[in-house]
Amino acid sequence: MRMLTKIPKQFYFFLSAIFILNIIQSSFTQLIFDEAYYWYYSQNMAWGYFDHPPMVALLIKISSYFFNGELGVRFMSCVLSAINIILLWLMIDNPKKNDYIKHFFVLIFSMTLLNAYGFFTLPDTPLLFFTSCFLLTYKHFIKNPNAGMSVLLGIFMAALMYSKYHAVLVIFFVLLSNLKLVQNKYAWLAVFVALISYAPHFYWLYENDLVSIKYHLYERPNGAYSFEKYTLGFFVNLIAVFGLTFPFIYKALFKTKGNNLFTKALIYLIYGVILFFFISSFNRRVQTQWIIIICIPLVIIVFNYMLQNKQALTWVFRLGLINTVIIIYLRMGLAYQPLLFNFYYETHGNKEWAQAIEDEVGKTPVVFENSYRNAPMYSFYTDGIPTFSLNNYMYRKNQYSIDNSEERIRGKDVAYISKYINDSSFSYEREDGGLYKGKYIPNFQSFRKVECIVKDTEITLNSDENITLKVFNPYKESIELSKLKFAVTYMDNYKIPKETLKITPEAVDPNTAILKQQDTTNFSFHLPKTKMENIGYFRVVISENNLYFGLNGKPIPIK
Repeated sequence: MRMLTKIPKQFYFFLSAIFILNIIQSSFTQLIFDEAYYWYYSQNMAWGYFDHPPMVALLIKISSYFFNGELGVRFMSCVLSAINIILLWLMIDNPKKNDYIKHFFVLIFSMTLLNAYGFFTLPDTPLLFFTSCFLLTYKHFIKNPNAGMSVLLGIFMAALMYSKYHAVLVIFFVLLSNLKLVQNKYAWLAVFVALISYAPHFYWLYENDLVSIKYHLYERPNGAYSFEKYTLGFFVNLIAVFGLTFPFIYKALFKTKGNNLFTKALIYLIYGVILFFFISSFNRRVQTQWIIIICIPLVIIVFNYMLQNKQALTWVFRLGLINTVIIIYLRMGLAYQPLLFNFYYETHGNKEWAQAIEDEVGKTPVVFENSYRNAPMYSFYTDGIPTFSLNNYMYRKNQYSIDNSEERIRGKDVAYISKYINDSSFSYEREDGGLYKGKYIPNFQSFRKVECIVKDTEITLNSDENITLKVFNPYKESIELSKLKFAVTYMDNYKIPKETLKITPEAVDPNTAILKQQDTTNFSFHLPKTKMENIGYFRVVISENNLYFGLNGKPIPIK
């Protein structure tokens, strides 16, 4: 508290202005699709979710206790971002800093994504906050390691990992900068506290067959390497996160030496993250927000450099003001689309299309095929009308694949919305050109959790070898085989579906007519012949009640 009272009043004036701006922005800007998805997380609190750990859901749940609507999703993001600015200020030791408060705020506000995560509620929001908590605690820990500081450090390490799996990079590179910690008993105490605190999520992963880890490591969509899209795009992102100030941002980094353990940790963290994602860019497209974590240590390094270099101080302030004007204009455009000259972003028109569909279908539950984005957005803007994302083999699994949302609409009359519908009963065209086509399905039945299990060994394409197939029915009721159709989907080396061919597996027991509840039934089949080339994988898929084939089996490599 003593440190907080030493902060000048001018600092709190700027901080209050940013906090109020973020509150106003949050209230008048519609959700983006990822926020709606994480709002859906928060409707059923758990220790983990398909794509991410649970911290983002917790923030939304807490926000909902204070407000409704969009602010009920974003309030805690506004709070954390304000506290984060204070934490960054406390990590700067230069005695001249109180004379350059406005320069500090221009530096922070001009960083594009750091600005956006001041109100958007995404996993990176708590990741940024707890990175600052972790670094500030580490700064005090290396000066005076003790049990209390160790416990606090361990708690923040766990909080980082509860925010986003990328947090492991923060912890790893900071520890790598000070290998003597291996001999420090208080460092080991911090690790122990972190592991104990993180144990509930470890258990959730175990209970859910490591679904999140498997998705991020093996099942994320990918494509053929492209220098322009992947590696060059990565370097563009390194510029985009800082806007016009980027030359001075990186010059400050290059000029800063690791003369003490804390500065060394900041440098290791920045270069480590950049190197990690540079290497990753040769395998997949690096999303801009993945590298946002470098903004935290760079604020400290750059501001310290500005205080020592008048030219940098002047130019970062000038260019930062230009960035700020552009960012404020774009933020206004997020809430009021005409400012963006007919450019439609995710924050535009969601209430309108949700209302239009509700006007058509009333309170009927809605099934969106291949859209974990539209399903929660519709539910949010229609006061919780039940929705479900039915994922077929041309899409990917998500939270709807592992939770109980399918049970909420099973056996009910539903409105079914899909781009694959030819005989639509209704449709709605969004202002940005998106088209929703729908029809009504009575007594809706889907069994997307049925698993097709094939031994994970390479199988020769177009061979006649007999393949064993185990089909597990996790439901509490039996499923008639007559309602199911089986197929094999061939995929290229990037797991993109190329051809789907029907098969008729033979049951080991010829009298088999049902898949028994919560039981495994054994079959055998042959891979269907194909003329397709460059086939890398296949998966066994099931269509129930004439729906599109699902994602029932995992990709199996083909020779």
